[in-house]
Amino acid sequence: MKVALDPTPFHHSHSLLELPGVVADLGYEYLQLTPHVDMIPFFNHPKADDALVAKFRKACADAGVGIASVLPVLRWSGPDEDAREAAVRYWKRAIQITVDLGVNVMNTEFSGRPEKPEESERAFYRSMEELVPIIEREGIDVRIDPHPDDFVEDGLAAIRMIRGINSKNFGLVYVACHSFHMGGNMAEIMTTAGDMLRLVHVADTMDHHASHGLRYITNPPGNAVRVHQHLKIGDGDVNWDEFFGTLGEIGFYDRDDTVMVSSVFAENENAHEVSRYQLATMRELIAKNRT
Repeated sequence: MKVALDPTPFHHSHSLLELPGVVADLGYEYLQLTPHVDMIPFFNHPKADDALVAKFRKACADAGVGIASVLPVLRWSGPDEDAREAAVRYWKRAIQITVDLGVNVMNTEFSGRPEKPEESERAFYRSMEELVPIIEREGIDVRIDPHPDDFVEDGLAAIRMIRGINSKNFGLVYVACHSFHMGGNMAEIMTTAGDMLRLVHVADTMDHHASHGLRYITNPPGNAVRVHQHLKIGDGDVNWDEFFGTLGEIGFYDRDDTVMVSSVFAENENAHEVSRYQLATMRELIAKNRT
């Protein structure tokens, strides 16, 4: 298993090429390349040319940091056909960037709309028809997160959706701070996924169902917002004994295809301290629950 840092909190204080050095200084051996305006931004065409890709690969090598995964977020399940077709084109470039970086793991979201679940599902599988042959040819392993406010939010439904692609090159991402949108049945989702679960994000959140649904209050009542946070371990309601314990039970820690990412976004002003805390705490809980 690779343990990586999501450097998003440092995007506004450091340039793209400085990020590998920041990650190394914080004690991590790997980073997750998340959407960045100079590389693969949210929802739009990648902005890196071959020269910048080569420079970033060299910066990682110089810092002694590997790239555990590349994370694009593109509307490949968008119910708007023009947006979906564009996302497929953007995905092709993102795949090429990933290959040129020497990486074989990409993780992403379903990126459809919850108010149009059937249309989004049709769009998703339509995109798969074009992209799966490319992904399989390039030897890329794609892992998908059922993100809050997506057409697939439930963890078990996500497993079915991924299974429907019928390709061993696709797996599941479990994001701890999405647990209460995924159904709240963490152990069941992880054990059902089994070897399909190949990447996890470690961040805490409050349970929005708690306190009779009043843990968070949004106005007007009954609006369709999804609320979650990316807090450091221990600042929310995630059951970390269950999280790390179940990962141990399914052998996640001892596989060579798995990735664990610290993804705390709530404390940019303390990002250095929080990143170090996350690494130390993850190592402690891994050691405690390794079977």
